[in-house]
Amino acid sequence: MFLGTILFILFFIMLAPQSRAFLGGHLATASQFILHWAPFSYLFLLLLVAALAAAIYLVRTWPARQDPENPMSKYNREDPFEE
Repeated sequence: MFLGTILFILFFIMLAPQSRAFLGGHLATASQFILHWAPFSYLFLLLLVAALAAAIYLVRTWPARQDPENPMSKYNREDPFEE
């Protein structure tokens, strides 16, 4: 929906060398952390993906809501001016 706006903002964020260095440094630190704590971080990432998959499954298989029947629908209203 806002893909164009997001790409426009990211383009200008990545255009500035200071923000590019800041984001690149954080990505490098995060990748080093993941590699350093490999078994635990991969289990954590697996847990996040499994939670996402479980949430999607629950949303897709949740039973549809059934509204109670309107008790007045069984009475037919006749038009008094109909001749």
